[in-house]
Amino acid sequence: MKVRFNGSPSPRILLRGANWVGDAVMMTPAVGSLRKHFPKARIYVLAKPWVVPVFEAVPPVDRILVYDKAGRHRGIKGGMRLIRSLRTHGFHAAILFQNAFEAALIAALSRIPMRIGYATDGRGALLTHRPARPDKSRKTHQVDYYLGILKGVGIPDRCRRLHLSIGKDAARKSETILDRYGIRNADRLVGLNPGAAFGPAKQWPPDRFALLGDRIRETFGAKILIFGGPQDQILGRKICQGMRHPAVNLAGRTDLSEAMALIQRCRLFITNDSGLMHVASALDVPLVAIFGSTDPEITGPWGYRGKILSSRLSCSPCLRPVCPLGHRECMTRIPTEAVFEAARTFL
Repeated sequence: MKVRFNGSPSPRILLRGANWVGDAVMMTPAVGSLRKHFPKARIYVLAKPWVVPVFEAVPPVDRILVYDKAGRHRGIKGGMRLIRSLRTHGFHAAILFQNAFEAALIAALSRIPMRIGYATDGRGALLTHRPARPDKSRKTHQVDYYLGILKGVGIPDRCRRLHLSIGKDAARKSETILDRYGIRNADRLVGLNPGAAFGPAKQWPPDRFALLGDRIRETFGAKILIFGGPQDQILGRKICQGMRHPAVNLAGRTDLSEAMALIQRCRLFITNDSGLMHVASALDVPLVAIFGSTDPEITGPWGYRGKILSSRLSCSPCLRPVCPLGHRECMTRIPTEAVFEAARTFL
């Protein structure tokens, strides 16, 4: 069933955004394709607070509505407050990139007449358009998974590139941060991103990040920036303490919009499979991506410049947060020398 908005030259379309930074970035080709297909549409995104900076950097998005489930939209009263607010916008359609039952329920209760999404999590009866999900026997990258929702309702994938646009305000703040640490425009910067959500099985050992940072500094004279969220502060501090040369530990010291702007300044970004990996890919920053428990064919950087390193053991990708063997063997088998040689290409 194809999507048509008869008699509405500027349809209002609500997108239920993904809840994780990497997934939000991988949505951007679908958002771009939607804009190309409906150039006069008003595109809104309903998103959790922590991914709002991603959607703020997506040019086709006209407006972001924050779903603050821990605050003003908490509980039944908060949920009804959100639904009443959504009703006032008179949306013609909701496209649910998030797979949860709740996303379809909110759209239905908000009286959005056209509700499009995969029939996951028992929500099929709440949807008016149910595109066929990709065949589980074939590996489908998350970008194509999102584009498949649109293609299933007759919207072609006319945009297949990740795209983020850093705003002037975030760029100015990033310059202020770098100036605070004595970093100038002419300095060559290399970002290290040692953290990763979903457990330690996705994380290359911090002592190797420290050795790598020292070697890059000694060989190429590049200054090292360590990225990460609040949960990575100890990890960032541990890497700094393990290095012979000073590094700038930004873990937990920037918000997402600032981190994105700082990544754009990097000559190279060395990272585990993480949300910031996808940010670097979308900003066309060369990267070296280290994979262990997850599958680069499904969640790897899309359209990237760089190299993916993986030990490809018989048990990987296991998709487990903690290595079932009791240690991160797939990660420890990737030596510092291999990551350094991959980095050398770009430095």
